[in-house]
Amino acid sequence: MKRTHHCCELSAKDLGKEVCLMGWVDVRRDHGGVIFVDLRDREGITQVVFNPVHNKDIHKIAEGLRREFVIGIRGKVRSRPEGMKNPHLPTGEIEVFADELEIITKAETPPIEIDDKKIANEEMRLKYRYLDLRRPQMQANIRFRHRVLTSVRSYFNAKGFIEIETPLLVKPTPEGARDYLVPSRVNPGNFYALPQSPQLYKQILMISGFDKYYQIARCLRDEDLRADRQPEHTQIDLEMSFIDEKDIMETVEGLCKHVFREVIGIELKDNFRIISYKEAMDRYGSDKPDLRFGLRLADVTSIVVKSDFGVFKDVVANKWIIKCINPEKDIPRKEIDDLTKFCQENGAKGMAWMRVTEKGLESNIAKYFNPDVQKELLAATGAKPGSVLMFIAEKEKKANEILNKLRLELGNRLGLIDKKAYDFCWVVDFPLFEWDEDLGAWTPAHHMFSMPKKECLPYLESDPGKVTANLFDIVLNGTELASGSMRIHDPQIQERVMKIIGLSREEAYRKFGFLLEAYQYGAPMHGGMGIGLDRLTAMMLGTNDIREVIAFPKNKAAQCPMDGSPGEIDAAQLKELHVRTEVIKIDKEETFRKIIDALMKEKISHEVMEHAPVYTSEEAAKARGTELRQGVKALVCKAGKGFVQICVPADKEIDLEKASREVGNKVDLASAADVKELAGCSIGAVPPFGNLFGVPVYMDEGVLQNEYIAFNAGLHTKSIRMRSAALAKLTNAKIGKYSR
Repeated sequence: MKRTHHCCELSAKDLGKEVCLMGWVDVRRDHGGVIFVDLRDREGITQVVFNPVHNKDIHKIAEGLRREFVIGIRGKVRSRPEGMKNPHLPTGEIEVFADELEIITKAETPPIEIDDKKIANEEMRLKYRYLDLRRPQMQANIRFRHRVLTSVRSYFNAKGFIEIETPLLVKPTPEGARDYLVPSRVNPGNFYALPQSPQLYKQILMISGFDKYYQIARCLRDEDLRADRQPEHTQIDLEMSFIDEKDIMETVEGLCKHVFREVIGIELKDNFRIISYKEAMDRYGSDKPDLRFGLRLADVTSIVVKSDFGVFKDVVANKWIIKCINPEKDIPRKEIDDLTKFCQENGAKGMAWMRVTEKGLESNIAKYFNPDVQKELLAATGAKPGSVLMFIAEKEKKANEILNKLRLELGNRLGLIDKKAYDFCWVVDFPLFEWDEDLGAWTPAHHMFSMPKKECLPYLESDPGKVTANLFDIVLNGTELASGSMRIHDPQIQERVMKIIGLSREEAYRKFGFLLEAYQYGAPMHGGMGIGLDRLTAMMLGTNDIREVIAFPKNKAAQCPMDGSPGEIDAAQLKELHVRTEVIKIDKEETFRKIIDALMKEKISHEVMEHAPVYTSEEAAKARGTELRQGVKALVCKAGKGFVQICVPADKEIDLEKASREVGNKVDLASAADVKELAGCSIGAVPPFGNLFGVPVYMDEGVLQNEYIAFNAGLHTKSIRMRSAALAKLTNAKIGKYSR
């Protein structure tokens, strides 16, 4: 038997034709002795008829058919009887009367349904991914991705780009996330890294004179997984020489318009809006603003400081800011209380509000705002009667984070977001550096190869926070879709940037010497972008879950339930790779077990809570079902030549000045490396049991204001709930004021 057609190719024009079909038994029905089988392949379904009158022997074999049997049939195409045609099926007018039947393979009853209406849970879908991929929706998603890729390649090829593959075994270099490392058998003690991106190699290609490059590149990053993030993803990568940022932006904007037109028939006619990073943060609280609706933010710090409201005055005195959002609709008090709780769950200490009426502003704090201040507020926010002003007072970064989430929440609750719209924008003029409070150092905001703006070069060393770069992102519906920049092509500027982020000349050449050396032989001005293919494809399909467009994704623990990766390596292989077993076997639960042992020994009542990985206090509170204030931040700090642990409520921040006074030594947050070495776990998972790893515990009195508290217990996936008083006693904590 040899297949002549796919299952969805036959129609009324094929009546009387002898065909051979092959595929999976989707449904088998026995109607009064006549057996009907819906035969499924990647193209769709065709109904096959096994009639004992037509062919008794074949009918007998068909009686044993079950779901997911793989079969081949030969027969003639006939018209379905009147009243039995299915207008909702492409092949609904015809059926094939079987003359031959071959059972290619039998199948066990599948553990999950091959049915878009009965979707299994995530873990089962990933474990039996080969079955999940048989579902028509998943078949359509993967084929849609193929069409996107085909369209991308046709666009770049027509524009004179050359597709070039860059290596997958590369030199380990710091690019933000941790590298996946590959031991070299023939070079004992040395390792390759899997590329986080083709960044350095595409720049080398520009120095090599290829002028226009693109690649569908695999990128791998060993980072803690969060929502909609995978350890490996696919990037549409491009680089161009002898151009400026406008050329790159025009090229990528043209690509987006081409793909949307070719794949889903949507014309993106207007040019994408361009807004600066500063404008995005000021107006929307995010560098990836969702522009499908309004609700802009307003910084009202300079206005409310004129009021008599003490809370706002104290905030301004601490050099924090007060920002406001105007939903432009009246909101009931009950919903305002709910939104206040929403803000608190996302890190706010509270949310002030005032209702706008014909007589002015009304609320329990309105009396502190005189008519002139109220008038200024209304002018700054554009608020009219029938709306509510909502205020967040915090550090600028945190205020923006909270208000961005509140803005999106309001957009959804008030039905302001057009879910069918595709609203693109460019965000430009990003800062080149950002200050990392944990490390106490400047780090690249995007990456260290981005070209500073020419006018910023004079104060590159003197005021790094003031330096903006030729960086540009494409944002679609509030999601970063692509990131790019003009690259540094002058080795002296590159060395200056590396020095600011803490790389000495020797270290820079040790890690990036091949790029810096290549610059010495003439480098063109160049720049490029990386576009997330998985994200682009998912959003075109109307979903934010990139796993729906990846054939074999990993779960939230970076594992593949289907093949069992990552897996252990046998001793012989490890020896051949010159890797010692004890080096790679790390007991992730050692800290957790130490805590449990200590609690059991003292017979202290406690509850172990298992949950999805959490990395912020807000995520942890939601996962545990507790209030934010009931969480405990356990912070390892440097104090003189040693370390201490400061424990504060999760809704508070550590006050380093207060802590320094109490400890009697200058206190600073320890680095991630110090925390890992000392506590055996990562920042965010450290439990408030400093005594278990030999450091004194200082506990803020706010922790003890809760009868019960909860905290990460050495792992991002396990928490412990217990009485706060028992924790303080067990750790011999010194109680004081260490938070603000």
